[in-house]
Amino acid sequence: MTIQRKLLGRQGEETAAQYLEKNGYSILCKNYRCRFGEIDVVAMDGDILVFVEVRSNSGDQFGLAEESITGRKQGKLRKLAWQYLKKAGKTNCECRFDVIAILFDGESKVKRLEHIENAF
Repeated sequence: MTIQRKLLGRQGEETAAQYLEKNGYSILCKNYRCRFGEIDVVAMDGDILVFVEVRSNSGDQFGLAEESITGRKQGKLRKLAWQYLKKAGKTNCECRFDVIAILFDGESKVKRLEHIENAF
């Protein structure tokens, strides 16, 4: 992954966290890591624990950002979420998976932000 791509990803994650906070979510964790990988954002939406996958693009010539989340990626995110739940002692709480897809323009400004609740 190029440095530019990593920076775009980090910018997308920050943009997503700010968007969620503006919309009443409480951010619990950003970039939760364990041996299975990373969850971009963990937040609370009322009483619901939300695992958020953030996808950022600087163009749509290869399709929409949200279309890049394959069944394999969904399985990986479920495994990561289970690890988070066990570590946090919240294995009985209600949770869901959201996707935030962000399209940036050539000047790194948000051109489109799509929040898909309960994406999978």
